[in-house]
Amino acid sequence: MTSVRERRTRVNGVELVVTEAGDPAAPPVICAHGFPESSYSWRYTLPALAEAGFHAIAPDQRGYGASSCPTVVDAYGIEQLAGDLIGLLDETGEEQAVFVGHDWGALIVWDLARLYPERVRAVVGVSVPFIDWPIAPTALFKAAYPNRFFYILYFQEVGPVEAELGRDPRRTMAKTLWGASGDAYRADADAEFPVDGTGFLDVVPDLPARLPPWLTDADIDHYAAQFTQSGFFGPVSYYRNLDANWRKVKEFPPSRVSMPSFFIAGDRDVVVARNPAGIEAMKALLPNLRGVVMIPGVGHWTQQEAPGAFNDALLGFLRTL
Repeated sequence: MTSVRERRTRVNGVELVVTEAGDPAAPPVICAHGFPESSYSWRYTLPALAEAGFHAIAPDQRGYGASSCPTVVDAYGIEQLAGDLIGLLDETGEEQAVFVGHDWGALIVWDLARLYPERVRAVVGVSVPFIDWPIAPTALFKAAYPNRFFYILYFQEVGPVEAELGRDPRRTMAKTLWGASGDAYRADADAEFPVDGTGFLDVVPDLPARLPPWLTDADIDHYAAQFTQSGFFGPVSYYRNLDANWRKVKEFPPSRVSMPSFFIAGDRDVVVARNPAGIEAMKALLPNLRGVVMIPGVGHWTQQEAPGAFNDALLGFLRTL
């Protein structure tokens, strides 16, 4: 396997820990992780990209691990998050990169492609399809979940969720990684829980007696150590900017995402299950969507649960460029 290296860099007013692989002079592919993850989620993808001839770059995004953790909610808006990735592109000396984003990273790279299409060679969303919100996201969620717990609405208030998730970061990460996986997938994942008295971990399935092969104690320990260092304020504050991001990006039509695009997800992903019409809507919105790959039996942690199938899908798309 190609060696992976780590460095610190200062871009866009913050310091980021960056993991990368491949020739720095090769075409860049920038990978943005989701919640609650880090660049570690790309540990199987970076070497594969490097071996295929790309310069693979994956930061621990602001608020995560040993990267800068600003202490105000506004510091986690789309201008800042996209600006960090553009800053990493600027470091390469290239005008364009392929941007790949999983979960929250997908929301970031879809919006980045709308805001800065001239900097995007191609864009790949993983787990979260392109969304053109018709109204402010939190208003949509309130209408969809009347008098029911929904984690994104719970995340809006500063304080309670940080206390809950930070009480035992290892338990938080173990339950979250298991609970959204294909192994734990349940048709009743949106069973009703009351708003009052319900926390994020209350709606997550309990851990099994034995972890699935793709998830090890070492993986959980790695993530737990990162969140013990960073806490959860920054990662959760991404969600607190959803409405502000919508107001910023809605002025730019989806047609600006005219570069080649692609989507990869597991067919047991709870995000896809919550919005079954989302993929078809994306197909109608994106003028140059080159394909959709659904990986059988895989849940939300796409590139970690099935790295071989994920890398095959991603590299297959990149070969078309």
